[in-house]
Amino acid sequence: MDFKWLEDFLAICDTHSFSRAADLRGVTQSAFSRRIRALEDWMGAELVNRDSFPVTLTPEGRSFRETAEEAVRMIHARRAEFRHQKDSGPVIALVALHSLTVTFLPHWLTQLREALGPVATRVKPENYDRCLEAISEGGYDFFLTFHHDAVPTPLDARNFPHLVVGHDALVAVARPNRPALWAAEGEAMPLLQYSRGSFLGLMAAIAQAQPGAPRVYVAHTNEASMAEAMKSMAVEGHGLCWLPRGMVAAELSDGRLTVVGPELPLQIRLYRNAARGRGLTNKVWAAAEVYSVSE
Repeated sequence: MDFKWLEDFLAICDTHSFSRAADLRGVTQSAFSRRIRALEDWMGAELVNRDSFPVTLTPEGRSFRETAEEAVRMIHARRAEFRHQKDSGPVIALVALHSLTVTFLPHWLTQLREALGPVATRVKPENYDRCLEAISEGGYDFFLTFHHDAVPTPLDARNFPHLVVGHDALVAVARPNRPALWAAEGEAMPLLQYSRGSFLGLMAAIAQAQPGAPRVYVAHTNEASMAEAMKSMAVEGHGLCWLPRGMVAAELSDGRLTVVGPELPLQIRLYRNAARGRGLTNKVWAAAEVYSVSE
């Protein structure tokens, strides 16, 4: 399939006219018609209803339009990205947990740039499973994540070596001065729970099973498992939530939240895709080793 066929198809979607679409695409109407027919042959379905005026899309055409728009958008975006990289020099591609992109990553990048000078970066914040998928598929140089031995990271150590670049802890936090809607002191506390299968949810379950953890009952489940949203719920007094200490440092300092249970220590690990051994990637890894900490 020729990429320009998709742009031809979108032109007729917008103009509802073969002649106007051909003018927009800078070709003769007969050549434009052949290209639309070639796209239909390749797709195995008629996309355009030629018996109506103005031209309309068939049900298959209406269904395909969104796909064509997304494909063209993504290809143009990636083309612009590659051209920018060519103009600005090498770029380090890093995928990271959402929470780490707003807590640990900014300062870590500052250290990196102090050691190496200006370094262009492309960061993709994602949930844990999508981060693993992104680093495994080879599109990213590094993966920044929390780690606890109870939840092994499913990456082959030879292909994806790691450094411990920091430490944090999962802490049970709640608003001080129990809100009136809560049960009496000493009874079970309302828990703000992560969605089933989420990474921080797994960590929170381990933390909640520790000796000395508060008794809880589930009062709210965040199906998106966004830690920032959970923090906002805790600040408003809706319940107890297990959150990285780095994310709630300001709220603990100014008294909007307080710790109500034992901490679960976490490592902050940087995984490298060893197959992407470019010069800049090697320099970043060497600099990260300097700032690494003991396990």
